Amino acid sequence: MTLRRRSAAVVVLRLAIVTGVLAGVVLTALGPATVTGLLPYFTIQSNLAVGLVAGYAVWRGRPDPSDVLAAAVTLYITITAVVYHVVLANPASPFAMPQPDRALGEAFGNQLLHTVVPLLAVADWAVLRRHGRLRLRHALWWLAFPLGYLGFALVRGLVVHRYPYPFLDAGELGYAGVGIVSACLAVVFWLLGLLLVGIDRTLTRLRPASVPADPDPVPAARPAPAGSAPPDTATPPEEQAAEVV
Repeated sequence: MTLRRRSAAVVVLRLAIVTGVLAGVVLTALGPATVTGLLPYFTIQSNLAVGLVAGYAVWRGRPDPSDVLAAAVTLYITITAVVYHVVLANPASPFAMPQPDRALGEAFGNQLLHTVVPLLAVADWAVLRRHGRLRLRHALWWLAFPLGYLGFALVRGLVVHRYPYPFLDAGELGYAGVGIVSACLAVVFWLLGLLLVGIDRTLTRLRPASVPADPDPVPAARPAPAGSAPPDTATPPEEQAAEVV
């Protein structure tokens, strides 16, 4: 891929991410929830984070943000997709949420936030971003936001007596139950972070960085003019004596 085509692909994909986030939030807000009512959900927060990172890069025309930050928001949007499809929208899950009959626009917005944007964000990270700078410790660092969200959801629940997700409902599960579920989810999220680091290293091996040119190449020796005496390379008598000693 040429540099020009790569730049065009980056802009198109990141504009698609921004458009998907905005459309998903607006269409979802057409249902019973309002935009402000949607903000406490991890889904909305992770989508907004991905949209802000992608939009800022396109708007400012700056280089990619920190590789650790880009991987973090990719992990969070992946968590959104995994939790929704495996836990919340899965009838076999003990925490499955009833799926109401949504209007077409609201249903499309829901899929944008939980499916389309996560796929676009993962594609952006895997194909268009730099790789090779993630470390295993980052998988632990990335848990800071989910753990902070857990504290936010529990404190908010004490105030409004409502929790964003069934597995965080301290009124139904008790704080011990929420703690057990949260610990299990934290392990899963940590493993997802390790998987992301592993994929990053694999992509680095598949796409090794080119070796930079030597900035200070040694100039080649010029041939001596015809008829000139060759340079005196003989060892001086003083050095010969020193070597003998």
